[in-house]
Amino acid sequence: MLFVIIITFMIASLIVSTRLKNKFKKYSQTRLSSGLSGREIAELMLADHGIRDVNVTCVPGKLTDHYNPANKTVNLSPEVYEGRNAAAAAVAAHECGHAVQHATAYTFLEFRSAMVPVQNVSASIINVVFMMMFFGAWLLPSVIPFQLAILVIIACYSVFTLFAFVTLPVEFDASKRALAWVQDRNIVTQDEHKMAKDALDTAAKTYVIAALSALATLLYYVMIYLGGSRD
Repeated sequence: MLFVIIITFMIASLIVSTRLKNKFKKYSQTRLSSGLSGREIAELMLADHGIRDVNVTCVPGKLTDHYNPANKTVNLSPEVYEGRNAAAAAVAAHECGHAVQHATAYTFLEFRSAMVPVQNVSASIINVVFMMMFFGAWLLPSVIPFQLAILVIIACYSVFTLFAFVTLPVEFDASKRALAWVQDRNIVTQDEHKMAKDALDTAAKTYVIAALSALATLLYYVMIYLGGSRD
């Protein structure tokens, strides 16, 4: 059953990722009417929100765009940093949306940031448990009872699942802020706004799939634990 869950969500993730790449490629072929680059859009959005302590940088790779709250940087891939199209505008504004969230102490972003250390510890713990289960199953009972091991896995996946679902409003809100700003600031035309929205909506689906995948895996281990308890 776990194999089915993993394969199902891997296929769903692959489909959405492929659609996302195709949409960004398609929307990158039409030059933005305003002629602004992703870097210029990001800097303008930050300035409009009174944010002067965040730098816009270029990082290597494709779809590697992200906001880093630790060093307050909006990191854009070369295609977005230099791009002058609806896709670049959407991504640049979206990442700045996270910077605005940070500056305004957006609740879900604050909560997600606070969860990062817990998630990292949970990942380390679950890796050890899985290594013991898959490469030393004979050793596991002498170190930790099987039911207790499942409880540890459930606890870790509870953290992963909560983190994944908290990420959803963070991403949705950043896109909402981005789309509203590019429209109000006349960065995009009506048609370009539709392209930007479509690109961000498709990107958001990757987070939805990740959250559902984490939840399905969590429920799987809960069922294993309950089945073992009844035995």
